[in-house]
Amino acid sequence: MEKEKSFYDKVYEVARQIPEGKVTSYGAIARYLGSPQSARMVGWAMNNASKAGGVPAHRVVNRIGMLSGKHNFPGTDTMQRMLESEGIEIVDNQVQNYEQHFWDPMDLLK
Repeated sequence: MEKEKSFYDKVYEVARQIPEGKVTSYGAIARYLGSPQSARMVGWAMNNASKAGGVPAHRVVNRIGMLSGKHNFPGTDTMQRMLESEGIEIVDNQVQNYEQHFWDPMDLLK
């Protein structure tokens, strides 16, 4: 019998599907997982993403495109540099043209 995946594991599965050059939000992942009130739990999962391996946590931002999780990366600007290397402009810790770069996990259901 297969062990049921934890909420964190489900979050990481979604995050691994965020395309390069795109970002999504904690809330969008929570909605996709059927738990729209769990955006904060998605954030906690992202705080631990480095232990899961292969999770592009730098592509998960808050609902207005702020790099709210940047303190979970080594150095002061690592998250920003990672996003900029994928062609996303960041000004004052915020994704510019957020709507253009936003990836909605609900698209996976289409």
